[in-house]
Amino acid sequence: MPLPKAELHLHIEGTLEPELAFELAARNGVTLPYADTEDLREAYRFDDLQSFLDLYYGLMAVLRTERDFADLADAYLARAAAQGVRHAEIFFDPQAHLARGVSMGTVVEGLWRALGDSEARHGVSTRLIMCFLRDESAESAMDTLMAAKPHLDRITGVGLDSAEVGHPPVKFREVYEAAAALGLRRVAHAGEEGPPEYITEALDVLGVERVDHGLRCMEDPELVARLVRDRIPLTLCPLSNVRLRAVDALADHPLPAMLEAGLRCTVNSDDPAYFGGYIGDNFDALPLTDEQQRELARNSFLAAFLEDDEERRAAYLAELDAYGT
Repeated sequence: MPLPKAELHLHIEGTLEPELAFELAARNGVTLPYADTEDLREAYRFDDLQSFLDLYYGLMAVLRTERDFADLADAYLARAAAQGVRHAEIFFDPQAHLARGVSMGTVVEGLWRALGDSEARHGVSTRLIMCFLRDESAESAMDTLMAAKPHLDRITGVGLDSAEVGHPPVKFREVYEAAAALGLRRVAHAGEEGPPEYITEALDVLGVERVDHGLRCMEDPELVARLVRDRIPLTLCPLSNVRLRAVDALADHPLPAMLEAGLRCTVNSDDPAYFGGYIGDNFDALPLTDEQQRELARNSFLAAFLEDDEERRAAYLAELDAYGT
């Protein structure tokens, strides 16, 4: 049985495997510009963030109905459970779907078909986090937040993703203030492509409670000291970092040094269908000791948005403590 863990940085659209993409395309009458699943899988060998994003958003065309989103989420949850995930906080990108004429309700309720019975089917508790696309306007983000208001019983928090450079966190100050007023938790991608200053800005301006990625904090010792002092979690994604050239090779990944510095790091899979592995594969990709793996798993449960269910968090931590004994 794999090590129990939580996954806190997972884009549900990034779990679209080629086989499911073709299945949904056939269901919805969508023609994909690929001969077959192997041809599409070859396209997953992109060179940089922009080529990944072009493919990522292009393939979303197959997601049309509640059933499609439910099938996508259910497939992820089955894979996650098999790799030891006990709790998953799942990102989704509504703007990319709204722009295609797919309604907010279709996306959220479709995902909830799978998330709502995930514990019964897969033994995985879930939270849903709505991300804003940072290369879209702040006005679009605010419109998206307003469109989500009828569905906030399904949504735990907001995040910020897509192309980072040139789109600093301050651009989204007002929408994050509005999200906080609605009682939503706040996270944001920062310090992946962007500089350490984006991490500081996400903390000070957006009031984020977790930093997604954040690996470039290591360039700023004062920021590292702050993150350690305030126990701000970082949701790192090693295979993603290598595929998108944020890190040259897994051997160069700063995660071991970050743990040594006392940072509250977690390991996650980001967009696993595209980046070559799910959460267990990310754990296995790095030269981690058993003690470090346990620390990362413990951090994931401590960093999860489970303040409304501390008994569940305690049960997961107890399960981790008992693992292998």
